[in-house]
Amino acid sequence: MKIAFYAPMKSPDHPTPSGDRRMARLFMQALSNAGYEVELASSFRSFDKNGDAEFQEKVRLSAHQEAQKLIAKYEGAGPDERPALWFSYHLYHKAPDWIGPIVSDALDIPYFVAEASHAPKQDGGPWASGYSAAATTISNADRIFHMTRLDGACLEPLAKSSETLVYLPPFIENLTTERVIERGSRSKVNLLSVAMMRDGDKFQSFCQLAEVLEYLEGEDWQLLIAGDGEKRADVEKLFARFGDRITYLGRLEEAELIKTYERSDIYVWPAHGEAFGMAFLEAARAGLPVVAGNLRGVPDVVMDSRTGLLSPVGDMKIFADHVRTLIDDPALRLKMGDEGQRFVREERSLKATSSALKSHVEKVIL
Repeated sequence: MKIAFYAPMKSPDHPTPSGDRRMARLFMQALSNAGYEVELASSFRSFDKNGDAEFQEKVRLSAHQEAQKLIAKYEGAGPDERPALWFSYHLYHKAPDWIGPIVSDALDIPYFVAEASHAPKQDGGPWASGYSAAATTISNADRIFHMTRLDGACLEPLAKSSETLVYLPPFIENLTTERVIERGSRSKVNLLSVAMMRDGDKFQSFCQLAEVLEYLEGEDWQLLIAGDGEKRADVEKLFARFGDRITYLGRLEEAELIKTYERSDIYVWPAHGEAFGMAFLEAARAGLPVVAGNLRGVPDVVMDSRTGLLSPVGDMKIFADHVRTLIDDPALRLKMGDEGQRFVREERSLKATSSALKSHVEKVIL
């Protein structure tokens, strides 16, 4: 069975790496692992950063043309070449799906969406057309997979029924082998942060992290920072006062990043304004306890007091206290690290997600 996949926010074949691109690829992989033939229907991007109504209308018209091309393509193909289901990933007022609903209606096939967002405060705002389109799309979807409980509460009023709205939490790739991790032989505790160095929420998290380290001056730690970007010089200024206790690793390829997690002891990241953060799952998979801010979707990927410690939003002193607790208690680090690996393996794995998706596809198609 063929599934047409589309990500209006950022296509899985976009040249710039990001968490959004990665998640789109993971969904394609999960569907493929479930036994379906997954086709990227289009790389068309509907995202409007600035709230420009004229630009949004141009995007809508271009998307309509793209939809008509796809309809012609699929209607001219044999039955086995047509998709039996449309699956869209990540749509909201700034990046509505102008294509999927048109194509799925024309082909009379079910429409699924994952990680849709609905914010009523955007009604009548600069993205009014996108808000309206996204709300209509969500309301008509045959399945709405929400990845955080916060999103689920906002989407519930739009869902056709309770069966339509499905909690499908963030997930991560499986490692090919179970890794044995040995820590504690170093003189310093390795703290680790993995993030792009860009303006906005990421930079605010770096600012908060620098504040956290001020409270930890008496502890024996070093911070490893994996990531790069246009704000690197500003990030380095933030941490300059800590001297050689900070090590910049730059952007790492996946294999080296996995090794870096394994060489570290505690994952630290305030997660200012972030939806959930894939790095938290990467850390847990590698056996690292996590210290993070308790906001938005972070509690969906970090189980407080089980796989890590969550801090009140903006309270960097308590955040530092949590880091200190883990620095001073190697046994607790090991316990939370073991629990994190179990959590990812049993509750946030690609395998578990593939099984869940297959179950819902079969309920709708068969």
